[in-house]
Amino acid sequence: MKPIAIIYGSSGGNTQDVATRIAKRLAGTEVILIDVSKANVTDFEIYSNLILGTSTWGVGDLQDDWDGFLPKLKNINLAGKTIALFGLGDSSSYSDSFVDGMGILYETIKGKGCKIIGYISAEGYTHDSSRAEEAGMFVGLALDEDNEYDKTDNRVIDWLSDISSKFQ
Repeated sequence: MKPIAIIYGSSGGNTQDVATRIAKRLAGTEVILIDVSKANVTDFEIYSNLILGTSTWGVGDLQDDWDGFLPKLKNINLAGKTIALFGLGDSSSYSDSFVDGMGILYETIKGKGCKIIGYISAEGYTHDSSRAEEAGMFVGLALDEDNEYDKTDNRVIDWLSDISSKFQ
C-alpha cells in the first residue's frame, strides 16, 4: 500500500489528537501527519491516499486553518486519489450543525475525480442535522469529543477496519 497522508486542522487540539490516534492504528502502513496550517498544494498532489480531518466551530463553521486553505483545495487536481474524511463536532450544543466542517470539505472534493471512502451510518448519533449527512449516512467518520469521547476509540477502530483495505 502507498503511504497515507493525514491532513488535519485543529484549533483546540482534539482533531490533532484524533489524527494521531488514527495514525497509530494504521500500524504497518507509512503514515504522514500534516497540519493543514503548514500544508501546501504539493502535499495533496504527491500522496494517492489522503485522510482529511477537521473540526466544526460555532454554528457550522469550518476550522480556521482549513477555511484559509479551502481556495487552494478547490483548485487541486484530486483525480485518481482515494480520500477518507473525519470530522469533530458538538452534537449537543450544536445539534443543527454537527460536523458541518466535514460536510464543507466533502462538498469541496466531491466531483473532483477522487474516490471518497469511509461513509458511516448516522444511526446511534444524537444530532438534529448536518451538512455531512446524506440519506442517513455521514460522509466520513463523525466524532464528538465533547459529549461522546468514550465512543471515539471504537468508532475509529470500526471505521479503519472498513476503509484500510480500500486505499491504493
